[in-house]
Amino acid sequence: MVTAKDKLRRLLGAGLVEAGPGQRNDGEFVEPSRKGICFSAEKADQATLQDNGIDDVLELVGRPLPSVYSADLSEFVLAAGVATLRSRAVDLMYLSLTDYIQHKHAPGSETANAFYGMIDSYVAELDELGAIVVLTADHGMSAKTDASGRPNVIYVEDEVRRILGLDGTTKGVEGADDIRVILPITDPYTVHHGALGSFASIHLPANADRESVIAGLSRLEGVEAAHTRQEAVDLYSLPADRIGDVIVIADAATALGRYAEWHDLSGLDAPLRSHGALGELQIPFIVNRRLPRPEPLDEPYGQPAYVHNYDAFWVATTLVSQTEVSVAQRVDRARVERGDGSTRARP
Repeated sequence: MVTAKDKLRRLLGAGLVEAGPGQRNDGEFVEPSRKGICFSAEKADQATLQDNGIDDVLELVGRPLPSVYSADLSEFVLAAGVATLRSRAVDLMYLSLTDYIQHKHAPGSETANAFYGMIDSYVAELDELGAIVVLTADHGMSAKTDASGRPNVIYVEDEVRRILGLDGTTKGVEGADDIRVILPITDPYTVHHGALGSFASIHLPANADRESVIAGLSRLEGVEAAHTRQEAVDLYSLPADRIGDVIVIADAATALGRYAEWHDLSGLDAPLRSHGALGELQIPFIVNRRLPRPEPLDEPYGQPAYVHNYDAFWVATTLVSQTEVSVAQRVDRARVERGDGSTRARP
């Protein structure tokens, strides 16, 4: 496993190179039965055999340590994947890139095109090495600006205070008035997005009128939907214990913030592009093997199939092999029927 940022490596590394949750789901941590490799491009120079299952990563990859705010961070991940596959016996590999370029550069721009060309070249190398490759994403990306190119932002905490009649109360103090707005996009690296996404989770005081908050937020221009916790669980399969009393989703052209003073937008040297809205649900799902067209499903988000990004694991490890076995069987049957020893299958 190679991630761009170290924060994701720390989350996903549990159970791979260190103790993690066991299969019994009883809360007990167990040591991995077979130690893997897990490091980040961000801290590739600090990787050790003991902590990451690999050392001398910079020498292996043949590239210098990249900047977090660059396309080089993602390229390092892909180069590390190719180098690892060339030098080691690998059963399964997970390569996670960063969306820095997508935040800063719109599709079709010179920088964006160069970035995708770079990805394509490394995918070609993985393909030549015989890997089954599935490319997907965790979200799409949209411009979040007004007609003049300025960030188009709704500050949710300010709006909630206004709706509840708490305009004059202290803000900037975490949990003041028992109101807390969580923005899942927030991380230590905010230069390219200013911690502004299009989804917010709102924790309210115990006696707050949740329906009034939902109604008030829903009337705001730029808000696509606001829901109670249970509605969010039912509609979007969100974990009830990880979200607030109310969730709010902006439309594709709007971002959500807490309050203006909380966000540092000084690093935004290009029009804001971000994610989190329903408009960013559509993602790529590309496989370097021919697969059967999925059967139509009775699902809410379109035909012929409802595919999630987490299906990448099943596609790569199961569906491809099932399909290739099926194709091989059809070829064998065709050869028997013709009796000519040909390996060409019938259409």
